[in-house]
Amino acid sequence: MKQITPSRLAIICNGTYYGDKEIKDREVSLVTTDSREITDGGLFIAIKGTRTDGSRFINKTYESGALCCISEVTPEEAYSISAGEEEGSLYNSIEEWLSGRAFIQVKSCLQALKDIAEFYRIVCATKIIGITGSVGKTTTKEMIASVLSEHFNTLKTQGNFNNEVGVPLTLFRLREKHEIAIVEMGISEFGEMTRLSKIVKPDICVITNIGQCHLENLGDRDGVLKAKTEIFTSMAADGKVYLNGDDDKLVQVEDVNGKKPVFFGTGRDCSVYADNIVENGLDGTYFDAVAGDIRIALHVPVPGIHMVTNALAAVAVATGLGMEPDEIAAGISKFTPVGGHSSIIKTDRFTIMNDCYNANPVSLKAAIDVLSSVKGRKVAIIGDMFELGVNEKIMHFDIGAYAVKKGIDCIVCAGKLAKEYVAGALAIDGSHNVLYYESTDQAIELIGTIVKDGDSILVKASHAMGFERIVKVLEDYK
Repeated sequence: MKQITPSRLAIICNGTYYGDKEIKDREVSLVTTDSREITDGGLFIAIKGTRTDGSRFINKTYESGALCCISEVTPEEAYSISAGEEEGSLYNSIEEWLSGRAFIQVKSCLQALKDIAEFYRIVCATKIIGITGSVGKTTTKEMIASVLSEHFNTLKTQGNFNNEVGVPLTLFRLREKHEIAIVEMGISEFGEMTRLSKIVKPDICVITNIGQCHLENLGDRDGVLKAKTEIFTSMAADGKVYLNGDDDKLVQVEDVNGKKPVFFGTGRDCSVYADNIVENGLDGTYFDAVAGDIRIALHVPVPGIHMVTNALAAVAVATGLGMEPDEIAAGISKFTPVGGHSSIIKTDRFTIMNDCYNANPVSLKAAIDVLSSVKGRKVAIIGDMFELGVNEKIMHFDIGAYAVKKGIDCIVCAGKLAKEYVAGALAIDGSHNVLYYESTDQAIELIGTIVKDGDSILVKASHAMGFERIVKVLEDYK
């Protein structure tokens, strides 16, 4: 990795260097906080987490070929941990243990991780797109990546690596071959995005929307807007900003660093907008994307009118980077969602809308909209939405009412807050088919008595509800 050497690491982290001086200027091959990922020449940062202390695995990483380890403990403490293990007993002294290896002691491994990532981002020439928003940032990130990959060597955030640990680990995957990196940035409190922006220093910023997320910390949507727009704090001086023009909060952002943002959305007043929209159920949506004099016929192969907005974000960024219309159309048509994010699973018995990665009022209503558009019996299996603040019960009540209004035939509710879904649904129709279970486990036990052949089934809740287990049961159901 370019310029990431043990001697430079000690300076970046304000740490103390121990070990073999002969390797101080050798570049490390990778950076990780997972001892299982270490290969020859790697750097292991021994972060102390809620479940385990990374310093326990320092010896293991050395045996796997690590060039350097960073830890909050002293080398004597790290050695004493390993000395009681089978591998550690092979060494007669700390000096022998560190022969051909480097050890850096720091005050905070988490801060070291962030400091190293910030330095590495500076030495990499890659153009970086930072993407955030309350809803759809992962899907939009995947959509943008699918399009840009038609023209650029592109790196993107994997999984849920979008916080103050995940973002640095994403940046550490950058190599000289990468022309574009798309970095998802997620937050739950004020100041967190400022810290992420300082690490990422985005050349391009994309915000998908401002919704009702993390309200326990952010208060209301105005608070969410304030927290999300912290992404601009360390943006490149000549950076570009792309915002959802259909969002009533984002349209209030009129100026960023002396420049007007580029708005994308379904309204014709947006710089990039959708025309001739034709929804085709679970087969997706057809529409024309219009960006100035450019008109591109597109097919988004995933259902939901909200997917049009995600695609428009990709069109806006791609046209701004000079991509050709045929490249953009090809990238949109090849888009596939990440598992748990609006993916469609068809079995011999059911059509399953697997959208169980997370949930909030905006995304849940959008998923219900998609379910309501299909033919046949419609079943919504929905669970608690977390981190909604003082109005959480009202928001759950509203969703239950909304599902009935949209014609969902059977509503299965699981979780403590899910009682409010039931109340909302029955307030609209006292005889509606609404079922309640206190837990995900209870719902799973009785799922066979609920679903029928030919059902279209939405599965959605906040991630902590574990609704991926419901999807698995439905997939395997005989």
